Amino acid sequence: MQIQEIKSIVSVDWLQEYLHATNLIVLNGTIPRVVDANKPTITSQIPNARFFDIKKVFSDIDAPFPNTMISVETFTKKAQQLGINQDSVIVVYDELGIYASPRVWCMFKAMGFNNIAVLDGGFPAWEASNGITEAKTTFSGTTGNFQGKDQLQLFKNYNDMLQEVKNEASIILDARSEARFTGKVPEPRKGLRSGHIPTSKNLPYTEVLHQNTFKSKQELKEVFSSYQIEKKPFTFSCGTGITACILALAAEFAGFTEFTVYDGSWTEWGKLYQEIN
Repeated sequence: MQIQEIKSIVSVDWLQEYLHATNLIVLNGTIPRVVDANKPTITSQIPNARFFDIKKVFSDIDAPFPNTMISVETFTKKAQQLGINQDSVIVVYDELGIYASPRVWCMFKAMGFNNIAVLDGGFPAWEASNGITEAKTTFSGTTGNFQGKDQLQLFKNYNDMLQEVKNEASIILDARSEARFTGKVPEPRKGLRSGHIPTSKNLPYTEVLHQNTFKSKQELKEVFSSYQIEKKPFTFSCGTGITACILALAAEFAGFTEFTVYDGSWTEWGKLYQEIN
């Protein structure tokens, strides 16, 4: 059995039904949250899952800011090493529920690859549904033939954002908590000032979720429509470009098509804008 196409979000019931499809690849896109540094390590995985290492493999480790997107050439090579093919259908999950898995979704979208979905509820939902698991393994299979295509305009950089704050045809939404957005609490990264990008508005990523699962399409449409008075494009930001992707996935799921993600997000803006101004 092969899967022909996939929606951007799939349920655990869907994954259980198609788990043995010959072109399905399950990726574990988990990264630890700064505030969860002491959380116990999970030693099991969804069967045949492959670890998609955002931090050490699929980010530019020489960049000055965390989680910086890599080149098409590098991404292609690393994806091939995970056995990903052009006809693969990917489901990415997160051990935290919904946190970093949408970042993986965005990265593949920026490579021109659309047959990827996020597992709604992530690994907690999989376990709660009595989904079968196995001990974690390191992938050592055949190299794939995946070929990325440059759609990196999905991600904005600092210079783009300098123009974006002057652009009345853009809506910048920050996925951080209200307390971080307003500067009531310090940023979790040492030495990073508090605050937010000029003209941006706050939409905490938790507002598009019911605990660990996405709200319905209609609920999400209402959430985003409250910020989009006219049909203007969204730019999503956060701390380091991770939870901004939750908003991006929720927006697409709700039917919005014009959006980008600020790759460096507040970690970059808070540092560079402070130095320049």
